[in-house]
Amino acid sequence: MHCMWKQFVSDYFNFSKKERTGTITLLAVIALLVIVPFLFPFFIKQKKYAADDFKKEIAAIKIKQSDSTKTFQRKYDEEDQLAYTQQPDKRYNREQSTKGERFYFNPNTLDEAGWQRLGLKDKTITTIKNYLSKGGKFYQPEDIKKIWGLNEKLAATLIPYVKIEAAIKKYEAANNNPKPVYEKPAYKPAIVDINSADTTAFIALPGIGSKLAQRIIGFRDKLGGFYKTEQVAETFGLQDSTFQKIKARLVLNSAAVKQLNINTASLDELKAHPYLRYAVANAIVQYRTQHGNFSSINDLKKIMLVTEDIFTKAAPYLKIN
Repeated sequence: MHCMWKQFVSDYFNFSKKERTGTITLLAVIALLVIVPFLFPFFIKQKKYAADDFKKEIAAIKIKQSDSTKTFQRKYDEEDQLAYTQQPDKRYNREQSTKGERFYFNPNTLDEAGWQRLGLKDKTITTIKNYLSKGGKFYQPEDIKKIWGLNEKLAATLIPYVKIEAAIKKYEAANNNPKPVYEKPAYKPAIVDINSADTTAFIALPGIGSKLAQRIIGFRDKLGGFYKTEQVAETFGLQDSTFQKIKARLVLNSAAVKQLNINTASLDELKAHPYLRYAVANAIVQYRTQHGNFSSINDLKKIMLVTEDIFTKAAPYLKIN
């Protein structure tokens, strides 16, 4: 047991040559990093500041600040609070001048020389000319205040001399005359005659496209015409909700329909009718063959396949002579 423990300790603390070299190198780097901060003062000399010079500079700044405050205060007192406002541009000061002749004028017709006589600068005159050339008008004397570049003081001295009676009358007339009121015509939905309308008329109805319009007309042609508006609802693919939307716009100006003579019509003619089809058409032909011609449309009720519903729908399309 003692030997095993001794062997374990020996193996644990035994290093190879590479491991010893690495350990020594690592310790040397750590030692260098610890020592370097203490060596900075020997290699880098710090700049020294004289305390007296620093105090003198502080005192000079305080004196300069005090002089600046006194100067600003004196300027504030002398110029009556104008020191707080930004000094206007020199060009603006020149424009502030109210010098110039005073005479009555119409700003809509006054030429460039006239504006110069009134004391306006060339730039302001150009602005006025551009405004008038684009169709602008002065309708009342106070409108000249809106001229860009014309200050209020100069405008105030010119307003009493503005004479634009014709323009004022035109302005008042334009504002006093009420504008005509146009009433929007009431919407009147198109009415469709189901026995004479074409696809364009049906497409104008809400929810009816080109395919449905063609189906309605095809169903009408196979029937031989409609005898009541409710028959349109039987068109294949036409939903009841759509029919309810268009029902009020459907009319039947003529209920005349194409009729089949049940005593002479062939099987092919009878079965082509949507309300008869092959089974009923064949029964009609067989009954006619066995019993002779029909004496009345009501004789169709004697045929077992002709139900009350079929008879009611098909009767308007049938005749005996």
